[in-house]
Amino acid sequence: MIELIKKLPKAELHLHIEGSLEPELMFRLAQKNDIQIPYKDIDDVRRAYNFTNLQTFLDIYYAGANVLITQQDFYDLTWAYILKCVEDNVIHTEIFFDPQTHTERGVEFATVINGIKSALADAKAEYGISSCIIMCFLRHLSQDAAFETLEAAMAFKDDIVGVGLDSSELGNPPSKFTEVFRQAKAAGFKVVAHAGEEADFSYIYEALDVLRSDRIDHGVQAIHSAALMQRLKAEQMPLTVCPNSNIELKVFETYQDHNIKTLLDYGLNVSVNSDDPAYFKGYINQNFINLVENLPLTEDDIVTLVKNSFRASFIDDDLKRAYLARVDFALQ
Repeated sequence: MIELIKKLPKAELHLHIEGSLEPELMFRLAQKNDIQIPYKDIDDVRRAYNFTNLQTFLDIYYAGANVLITQQDFYDLTWAYILKCVEDNVIHTEIFFDPQTHTERGVEFATVINGIKSALADAKAEYGISSCIIMCFLRHLSQDAAFETLEAAMAFKDDIVGVGLDSSELGNPPSKFTEVFRQAKAAGFKVVAHAGEEADFSYIYEALDVLRSDRIDHGVQAIHSAALMQRLKAEQMPLTVCPNSNIELKVFETYQDHNIKTLLDYGLNVSVNSDDPAYFKGYINQNFINLVENLPLTEDDIVTLVKNSFRASFIDDDLKRAYLARVDFALQ
């Protein structure tokens, strides 16, 4: 099973580029940019990666992001993730970034996006990895702040395929951002939203009916509504599930408790993703490996999860068919 996981080409649809900031790069950038971070060494950082919920993770996530200052920093961050893609046979990635995490610190929107897109262009040229960029609004901030970010993004509309919603879920329902998502949708952006990770399944309904989401990020709480499960199956609404993240943030206590196999068996369009891999102990292959070591997943299940990642992606149908054919070829 592990060999199968390693040899299959994959797409990753739920990856926060700031969440791929490994401690080694964090320290290097902190030193280069003369930024104080609250850790004395790399081991100290890793010891801090012991979370009790989403908020305890976010506190460290935002502290780490402070070291990102220049366009080269964002290039280096993205390129380090691309090398992980090469290692794990990810041939298409759809990267989230959080502009407000940086613009609130005085880093220009253009600095962030230009660093990321430059690295992604080099990834395409050097390794043939295709990619999309998705801009997320921070849900603990106001809708007015999200509107400012959307306005800044319009100058880079050709570089950004979609808008998303992340950060502190509890108490910040999708409906808080109704108008900004309506405007983003009208401008032609795809829409995704984190929903049903820590908060209940009502957030998934809001993401679908209020934000008109094209994909649901996480969505594991859908299991608690039979009607929602039926709807997600009928619509084949993609759920970008992140197993390691769910365990590290105590959404599930153990991998044996995770419901991805149940969701898959029900016929939902679920995929496996790494979310914030530097913080959650592993990139995409490790997420797959942790699942097969703890749940009764079959080889067919693994293939379905991988194919779902391409089917749910924001690439055109011709490229989807080509990538799905590469999966079949790898199985021969």
